[in-house]
Amino acid sequence: MSTTKPVLLASDAHLGASPPSHEQAFYAWLDYAATEASEIIVNGDLFDFWFEYRSGITRGHDRILRQLREIVDSGLPVTLVGGNHDWWGGRFLTDEVGVRFQLRPEIRTLAGYRAYLGHGDGLGAGDHGYKVLKPVLRSPLTRLAFGLLPIDLGDRVAAGVSNTRERWNQWGPKQVARAEAMEAWAVERLESDAELDLVLLGHTHLPVLREVGPGRWYVNSGDWVFHQTWVTLLPGEPPRIDDWRDRP
Repeated sequence: MSTTKPVLLASDAHLGASPPSHEQAFYAWLDYAATEASEIIVNGDLFDFWFEYRSGITRGHDRILRQLREIVDSGLPVTLVGGNHDWWGGRFLTDEVGVRFQLRPEIRTLAGYRAYLGHGDGLGAGDHGYKVLKPVLRSPLTRLAFGLLPIDLGDRVAAGVSNTRERWNQWGPKQVARAEAMEAWAVERLESDAELDLVLLGHTHLPVLREVGPGRWYVNSGDWVFHQTWVTLLPGEPPRIDDWRDRP
């Protein structure tokens, strides 16, 4: 049996807006990952909203920040990918918590696989409204202006536009269409880049493991709002999607 520790990857915990029982499960999974993984990756939307204001940071995340700091201090690398809900990370996460904060999709070697790693927002056909809005929301001017708001006001504004709670117990046709469009994009990306082994995405909240060719997969890690799933990557083994609810 291999003694190599896996890379463990989760996404879309949406802390602050997920069902409380699912948030508790994610904290427990993170403790598990801290002992079992060679690296932990959260592929976007760890927070339902995160912003580093001029006067401080989004409130209500003391527990997860402390937990991440302890994991990093133990010597285990942690990567947070910016998602469409928490893209506005910065120095607090990198300097004070110690994680690696990834702003944009990257191609990395993970467990021996050449992998495209990105949250997935804006990829694939459709989603035109978000694609138009995305560069506005992420512009330096918007970030500067929003950062001047009082923390409580900024957090309330963000909570008012979030639709995460609507996904607790139901799926709609828009979510299904978005998942299908992203899967089609991932398959095309794998077919067009012969050196790519994995496309690792989140965002759709739908776990997917699809083999596109021998030794090549599209993997979506799902979420911790509706599901409780993560991806396990081990050298020489096919990627795997695990569910915290199935643990012994």
